[in-house]
Amino acid sequence: MLAFTPRFRLPSGASSNSVPLSPRSEGGAASGGVRLLLRLEGLAAFAVSLALYAHAGFSWLIFALFLLAPDLSMLGYLAGPRVGATLYNLVHTYVLALLLTLVGFLGAQPALTTAGLILVAHIGLDRALGYGLKYSTAFGDTHLGRTGRR
Repeated sequence: MLAFTPRFRLPSGASSNSVPLSPRSEGGAASGGVRLLLRLEGLAAFAVSLALYAHAGFSWLIFALFLLAPDLSMLGYLAGPRVGATLYNLVHTYVLALLLTLVGFLGAQPALTTAGLILVAHIGLDRALGYGLKYSTAFGDTHLGRTGRR
């Protein structure tokens, strides 16, 4: 459901039908200035979440212990790339992280606010480092480009 399979148009002179292409092709991932902006956006999200976390006075030990916990969603790949990408993307979208943070803040639930801010920090750090949302084709195929060995 959340595993992305983009559709692209063929260059002029080819068939005008849309065909699914691998994200490994040129059009499957952000590049150039767009990629840089997405990475800077991730860095900004990371910095803001750190500032809010510090301002709230939450435990830095908890932060350190749980910063990499969202990557446990990679275990979904044991069930195959489609399930893995879907689970990974569900956990690594700002929607869930910001919703947790907002519900925690509005409901005066510090545990939810803590979890949400840690998740925002994790996602922001991932994006700043070039790790994006996964395509269902392979673990290394992301919206920010191919990761791992080329």
